[in-house]
Amino acid sequence: MATATGLRGVLFDLDGTLVDSAPDLAGAANRLRADHGLEPLPLELLRPMVGSGARGMVGVAFDVAPGEPRFEPLRDAFLAHYEAGLLQSTRPFDGVDQMLSALEAAGIPWGIVTNKAARFTTPIVAGLGLVKRAAVVVCGDTTPHAKPHPEPLWHAARAMGLAPESVVYVGDDLRDAQAARAAGMTMVAATWGYLGLGEPVHEWGADALVAAPSQLLDWLRERVI
Repeated sequence: MATATGLRGVLFDLDGTLVDSAPDLAGAANRLRADHGLEPLPLELLRPMVGSGARGMVGVAFDVAPGEPRFEPLRDAFLAHYEAGLLQSTRPFDGVDQMLSALEAAGIPWGIVTNKAARFTTPIVAGLGLVKRAAVVVCGDTTPHAKPHPEPLWHAARAMGLAPESVVYVGDDLRDAQAARAAGMTMVAATWGYLGLGEPVHEWGADALVAAPSQLLDWLRERVI
C-alpha cells in the first residue's frame, strides 16, 4: 500500500535490532577465553561490540585485531563455539513480535539485512520463527558486499519489488546508517541495540532515533502503516 510519504516496506538489521544475541555471542567469547585459561568477561563489556561480529568480540576478549597472527585462529575458534550455541539465549527483543505482527496485519512487507553469514543467520531466523514471516533475508555472504556497502539493501529491495527510496532500514550500528544513506533509503536508528563504541548514535545522520520497538511502531504508523 502506498502512503503519502511513499514508504512501502521495512528492512531490519538482525543482531541488536530484531534479536538480542549478545548473551550467546558473549558466551562463545568466554568459552574461548576458558580454552586459553582466562577468566570470563562480564556481558556489559562484551555487549557493545556484538554489532562488530567476530572481529569485535575477539578484539575485546583477546585484545587482538585483524592482521595480527593470532586473530584468524581465534576468530575461527570463536565462530565454532558460537555455531554450537546459536539459540541458547538469543530471543527477539521485547515488543518486536508485536511490531512485526502490526506490519503484517497492514500488508507491509518486511525483511532482514544482516552482515551475519548464512551459516549462522539461517538457523537463527528459522529457530525464532522469523524465516516464514520475512519477505526476504539477506545475509553477509548473500551478495559480494556487506554493509556499509549498499548492495545488500538494494538486493533486499529488489526481492521485495520496491524502489530503495520507498524502503525504511532500521539498524543499531553506524554501518547500518552508512549503508542506508548510500542505498537511498530512509534510516531509523534502533537505540535499544548495541550501538558500538564509535560515533555517538545522534551523529549517524539517521532520519529518526527510536528507543524501543513500540516507539518504532508508532513512527511507522505515521508514515507507512
